[in-house]
Amino acid sequence: MSAQPEPALLYSEEEEALRAAVRDLLTDHCDPAAVITRTESATAHDVSLWKALSDSMGLAGLLIPEELGGQGATHRETAVVLEELGRAVAPVPYLTSAVVATEALLACGADDLLTELASATSVAVLAVGLHVGPGGDVPRARLENGALHGELTGVADAAVADVLLVPADDGGLYAVGTADVTVTPQVSLDLTRPVARVTLHGVSGRRLGDAEPAVRRALRAGAGLLASEQLGLADRLLTDTVTYLKERKQFNRQVGGFQALKHRLAHLWLQVAGLRAAARNAADALATGADTDVAVAVAQAYAARVAVHAAEEALQLHGGLGMTWEHPVHLYLKRAKADSIAYGSAGTHRQALAELVDLRAP
Repeated sequence: MSAQPEPALLYSEEEEALRAAVRDLLTDHCDPAAVITRTESATAHDVSLWKALSDSMGLAGLLIPEELGGQGATHRETAVVLEELGRAVAPVPYLTSAVVATEALLACGADDLLTELASATSVAVLAVGLHVGPGGDVPRARLENGALHGELTGVADAAVADVLLVPADDGGLYAVGTADVTVTPQVSLDLTRPVARVTLHGVSGRRLGDAEPAVRRALRAGAGLLASEQLGLADRLLTDTVTYLKERKQFNRQVGGFQALKHRLAHLWLQVAGLRAAARNAADALATGADTDVAVAVAQAYAARVAVHAAEEALQLHGGLGMTWEHPVHLYLKRAKADSIAYGSAGTHRQALAELVDLRAP
């Protein structure tokens, strides 16, 4: 039996070049003040930024084969993009459309819809609650006389979608235009990734394929690459907090010079370094297919705690400034908290991991 190749955890030159290009774009079009202003408006999604990412850079089609108009890249490159989007808390439907919905469509072989996503003429969203993990129970619409009925809640980015991918109780996955359904916003902790209730009143849909394998593949990719978004978020918070503590003075000394704060930052740095390894391993496993379920479970069992801890430390160590609405740390805290239950909680993934490695509780 041949040994499996070691996972490639380091970034390639091409991936670093991609990171630099995405970061430059986000620096110009997604500054924190603009994101805060957008969260207070009626349009949470930044459509112009999404167009820049998808049209100018072709990022919406990274996972889509070249013959369908995509880039034919892997989950490793996609993970780099998500790191940068996490660093900026960018209000765009990248994870939900370019990753989760795309994976579902790839599983079904829906070439025409994939071509639309690659060309950024459509945004697709899987009509499954954001909290549902790869092995979780998936709510399904009811199929009666060829029409879909039912209510699906907690669907992220449904408000900006053109096409919804709806699992039905006949075992199929259906493509439904959002013009035919009712999308009602729900209260969301993370205002940069709003969720909504989708109501189907006897709408017709096009059957794409079997729902179970497509949804499982999509949610697994979403969970695995969400760790990269959480990594970008945590790394940005650590960097900004260190910079602030170097500038902030108290009793005529740099606040960052106090030993207790140095210990807290060092501990956080170690956690972020561990998260980087776990997130990169998950992205590599999704790209190669090697122990994918285990790698994704490990990454998500660890990522939520680190991202939330980084946000909480940043909030506290910025002092009174961090408690103001004008400072962006609250955006990161809310995104970290919301991500901690997205695509399955850490506890759910730990339980799945125990089953995968045969360490079930007695």
